[in-house]
Amino acid sequence: MSNADPATETAEATSEKLVELAKRRGYFFQSSGAYGGVGGFYTFGPQGASLKGNVEDAWRDRFAVAEGNMEIDAPTIMPEPVFEASGHLDTFDDMLIECPECETSTRADHLVEDNTEYEDAESLPIPEVEEVIAEYELVCPECGAGLADVAVENFNLMFATNIGPGDADPGYLRPETAQGIFVEFPRLKEYARNQLPFGVTQIGRAYRNEISPRRSIIRTREFTQAELEYFIDPENDEPDLSSVEDVSVTLYPASEQNSEDGDELETTIGEAVSEGIISDEWVAYFLGVAKPWYDAVGVDMDRFRFRQHLSGERAHYAADCWDAEGEIDGNWIELAGFANRTDYDLSKHAEHSEDRFTVFRQYDEPQTVERATVDPDMSYLGPEFGGDAQAVVSALETLAERDRTAFEGDTVEIDLEDETHELPVEKTGFAVEEQTEAGEHILPHVIEPSFGVDRLVYTVLHHAYREDEVAGEERTYLELEPEVAPMFVGVFPLQNDDDLEAQADDIVAALRAEGLSVTYDDSGNIGRRYRRQDEVGTPFCVTVDFETIENEETTVTVRERDSTEQKRLPVDGLAETLAAIREGDLEFDEL
Repeated sequence: MSNADPATETAEATSEKLVELAKRRGYFFQSSGAYGGVGGFYTFGPQGASLKGNVEDAWRDRFAVAEGNMEIDAPTIMPEPVFEASGHLDTFDDMLIECPECETSTRADHLVEDNTEYEDAESLPIPEVEEVIAEYELVCPECGAGLADVAVENFNLMFATNIGPGDADPGYLRPETAQGIFVEFPRLKEYARNQLPFGVTQIGRAYRNEISPRRSIIRTREFTQAELEYFIDPENDEPDLSSVEDVSVTLYPASEQNSEDGDELETTIGEAVSEGIISDEWVAYFLGVAKPWYDAVGVDMDRFRFRQHLSGERAHYAADCWDAEGEIDGNWIELAGFANRTDYDLSKHAEHSEDRFTVFRQYDEPQTVERATVDPDMSYLGPEFGGDAQAVVSALETLAERDRTAFEGDTVEIDLEDETHELPVEKTGFAVEEQTEAGEHILPHVIEPSFGVDRLVYTVLHHAYREDEVAGEERTYLELEPEVAPMFVGVFPLQNDDDLEAQADDIVAALRAEGLSVTYDDSGNIGRRYRRQDEVGTPFCVTVDFETIENEETTVTVRERDSTEQKRLPVDGLAETLAAIREGDLEFDEL
């Protein structure tokens, strides 16, 4: 007898049907199938590529265009120093456990989450994960061998490559699109006229060498991100919450997750900020922007929430982070992360590079301040340090700015290439001077909404999947929002007839001229053609019949997907009418 939850079994059955439909109807399928396929890589077929593109366009319209943000397109391969600076080479790890019998590698935290009551094993330290595996006597999911005494290790997810031939420079495929924005900040700030706040968006591929990719396009090794990096002055810039304060949200804060009887909270953005549930107003603003957007592209709001990261699962750069999550198969999956990255990224790149990552903040009035300066005696430094003399100057300037007390004795110590050097203070030209300044250079902080496009596509499809019965026949259809549906309208000549087909061709041309995506289908009976379009989620079908060409007024039958209701509409103005429906300016019921 199975102890599985019937609701979960039903959801899993839906996922199985969806994956089969996706392959059969050209949404997505495993790549390189002719060679046996490869885990974690998927190809989006004609329908999937169109749906994905529509989702990306909708994201661009809301988070780039409507917010007045820039968009860039950076390379997917970047040199090693970028990721040394960002911390990815040291901290971008997942927990790996390898079966001693079959040598299958598995993510240890997923193994725990799938087989115990622990929901967020990713936030646990490795020793605790090992203890849980031993306590529950967990086994290899592939061969069933015991894993109780097997060590859990960190596995870095970066894909390494080489740039150039011969003694090539090491590089990596980017694990996120964000670094492509951060490293170009010195130039991007110029495009923003050095005025904070400003935002930079990017939609593109990212790569993570997942230990155990699973659940079709939910967890893959190559995926698409849509990210916004919003640069702010942490002392002076505040968001205008008035436009989002009334947005209703379901929140699952860390305090509730850590409570034995904790539960989700139903509230509004404004109330969550005033009550301290969301402490960062910028994060709250973007949660308020994202909620109606997710609704508009077809995520079921009854299966959607924002969950705050626990302290142990936050990324190394995040001061606070909330995930947008959608429910799939009885489980919550991450759709986006909304993080306050502070000045971590810009400070790291400023430290490791030779460029300036600050923005000049103008004072309301000039201020007189004391500044520690150095003017080293180069006739002393040159013979003493040779080619390293300029590095000594830089070290002295940094030390004077950071700790002027270091110059209070007769000598001062500096570190140069892991060696400590002692210099006479009189040779450094150290002085404290009064200066009148118009402003100061500051490191902006970064607020980051980061969206996973592939996961969102899967969620939209899963939440749109429907089964019903029409005229005694079972029907499967996708209740996709018109804004993102791969095809908006199908056009059918009722029969293979030259006059009907000519009229249908004219209608197709008129609809496409109006900017609508159209498919033409003259194969099989009309009922089968309707079913095909229902199954791929096409909102409307237009049928050209003999009434169209015989009656004085040229009309066609327009069928709506969800209700299967049909209406007779004139061909004149049809394209404009359907375009108005797609834009949300007109309802089919109003016709």
